[in-house]
Amino acid sequence: MTDRSEGRPAGAGAPARRAAPRGGRRRGSLFGFGLGDWLLAAFLVPTAILMLMPFVWMVSTSLKSAGAVFEYPPTFIPDPFRWDNYTRLFQVLPFARFFLNSVFVAGTVTLLGVTTSAMAAYAFARLRFPGRDALFLGYLGTLMIPAQVVIIPNFILLRTVGWIDTYQALILPAAFSAFGTFLLRQYFLTIPNELEDAAVVDGATHWQIFTRVILPLSGPALSALAIFTFLFNWNSFLYPLVVTSSVRMSTLTVGLNTLQGQYNTAWTLLMAGSVLALLPVLTVFMFAQRYFIKGITMTGIGGR
Repeated sequence: MTDRSEGRPAGAGAPARRAAPRGGRRRGSLFGFGLGDWLLAAFLVPTAILMLMPFVWMVSTSLKSAGAVFEYPPTFIPDPFRWDNYTRLFQVLPFARFFLNSVFVAGTVTLLGVTTSAMAAYAFARLRFPGRDALFLGYLGTLMIPAQVVIIPNFILLRTVGWIDTYQALILPAAFSAFGTFLLRQYFLTIPNELEDAAVVDGATHWQIFTRVILPLSGPALSALAIFTFLFNWNSFLYPLVVTSSVRMSTLTVGLNTLQGQYNTAWTLLMAGSVLALLPVLTVFMFAQRYFIKGITMTGIGGR
C-alpha cells in the first residue's frame, strides 16, 4: 500500500525508532546503578552493619578472657584468642544435654505443629460444615490472647495430670497453633478448586485429596510454617522455665540462663553458648530461605 499524495509507502515519513541498546548502562547512572539505587544502598549498608554489630560483639566476647570483656576502649579483636571458653562451657554445664533437649523439643513440636495445622487448615478451607466460619473466627481470636496469660492455667493443668518436668509438658501444648492454621488456610484457598473436583471425579476421598493434591502443592507454605515453628520453640525461654525444674529437662535457653547470677555473670561462657545456640538457627534459615520467602509471599495473596 502506498501514500497517494507523495507516492511512497505508507508510514515511510514516520521517524524511525532507535532500538534500545542491550546490556548498556542507563543514562545518568554510575557503574550501571541509578541515583535511587545508590540512595537505597546508602541506607541499607549502614543499617546492615548496625544489625550485625551485636553478633560480631557476641563472637568477639566469646573469645576474650574474663577481664577483657569490660576494657575501655572496647576492642573487637581479642588478644589473645581464648578458644578454651568453648571447651570450658561443656565442663561447667551439661551443654550437650541442653542442646539435645532443644533439638528434640523444637523438632518434635515442628513436626506435630505442621501436621495438626495442615489438617485443621484443610478443614477450614475446603470442607463445608455448620458453624465452620464462626469456629474459625473463634479459633483465630485466640491469637489476641498473650501467651503469658495462659501460662499459669497451663501449669495447673499439667500439674494435675502429672506432666510437670516432662517432655509431654514441653511438646504437647505447643503442638497446636492458631497462627499455623491461619497461615496454611490462606495458602490452601489459593489452590484451584478444579484440581479437587477432578480428584473427586476420580473417586478420591478427602484424605487422598489432602495428602495427594493439597500437600504436594503447598511446599512453600509448609516450609515457611516449619521455619517459624522451629525458630519460635528453639528460642522459647519463659514457658520451658515454668514447666521444667530439673537440669536434665532444661532446654538450651534455660540452661544458659544459669550462667547469670545475682552478683556475677560469666559473660565469656554465656556468649560462647549463644554462638553455639545460633548455629542451628542460621543453618535452617540458610538452607530454607528460598522456601521461607516464597511461602510468605504466596500466603499473603490468598486472603479471601
